[in-house]
Amino acid sequence: MRAVVFQGVAEPMAVETVDRPTCDDDGIVVETEACGICRSDWHAWRGDWEWIGVIPQPGLVFGHEPAGRVVEVGDDVDRFSVGDRVTNPFNLGCGGCHHCRSGRGNICERSVPMGFVPFQTGAFAEYYSVRNADFNAVALPDGVDPVDVAGLGCRFATAFHGLVHRVDVTPGDWVAVHGCGGVGLSAIHVADSLGANVVAVDLADEKLERARDLGADRTVNVQDVADVPQAVKRFTESSRGVDVAVDALGIAETCRNAMNSLGKGGQHLQIGMTTSEEGGEVSLPVDTMVTDEREFYGSYGIPPNEYDEIFRMMETGKLDPGRIVSETVSLDEVPGVVEGLGDYETVGIPVCDEF
Repeated sequence: MRAVVFQGVAEPMAVETVDRPTCDDDGIVVETEACGICRSDWHAWRGDWEWIGVIPQPGLVFGHEPAGRVVEVGDDVDRFSVGDRVTNPFNLGCGGCHHCRSGRGNICERSVPMGFVPFQTGAFAEYYSVRNADFNAVALPDGVDPVDVAGLGCRFATAFHGLVHRVDVTPGDWVAVHGCGGVGLSAIHVADSLGANVVAVDLADEKLERARDLGADRTVNVQDVADVPQAVKRFTESSRGVDVAVDALGIAETCRNAMNSLGKGGQHLQIGMTTSEEGGEVSLPVDTMVTDEREFYGSYGIPPNEYDEIFRMMETGKLDPGRIVSETVSLDEVPGVVEGLGDYETVGIPVCDEF
């Protein structure tokens, strides 16, 4: 089969012919219909995240936001048949540990990150496999466009999981989203669907305009203000600060700006992962966090059991992940798109839908 193959850190990736994945007894093989192209792929290509154990080796196939049609089913799989259309979270769970059994498979004790390790290659390819399919694979509702759900495995789903299940967002709350890339725009759309008042923060007018289209009530261009947290706070009653702040980028500046835009008792939601410049460490105003009782939460992917919540909101039109998709490309174009994500010019989520 054809696949985009990692050649080494910051080396141009190439489309090559590789072996089609085999089907484990508990797994399925899926013909890829669409796969989101994520900034996490860029991080891995650049050699970031060694500090959390992500060390891709040449020959790896990236791609962790897939949707497709089942073409092969393992002997021990009960829930799926050939022809079913499916997606899955990027962080595949074992199904048996304490976290998986309690509905938090996204932080499984034996989690396998799809497309980041050699024994679970990704979906920048004509076919991909899903281990422990009865637990990890998720059936798509009838009529859903695979391109519309190609970002669900990572960016949109992480934003949804974070805002719905990690922090407390209620109608009328102020939510500030710092960074309006794919995950930031997803967070804006989700927060708006929950009835929040949303402030979008970025340095690109084009991204802020897209944020307004997706439900942002106020915007802050960081290039136009001297103090980003104060610019965000002035939109709130008596400039008290926002109830929830999201860092959707992962650099030190956006993380601190998000934390400092909170009011007393506010909740910080960290979705963006850091670059090699931060190395996984960012200094924060700890004493202020204590005296104001500000809380810090992380959001890492989504457990399979939460997909139905997204699908139900899609059915009634409250959520539309397809609105975040910025472009569709062919498999041959994927290397260039991944490499270009470091320019921060992409508005939304690019998706590969031609294999």
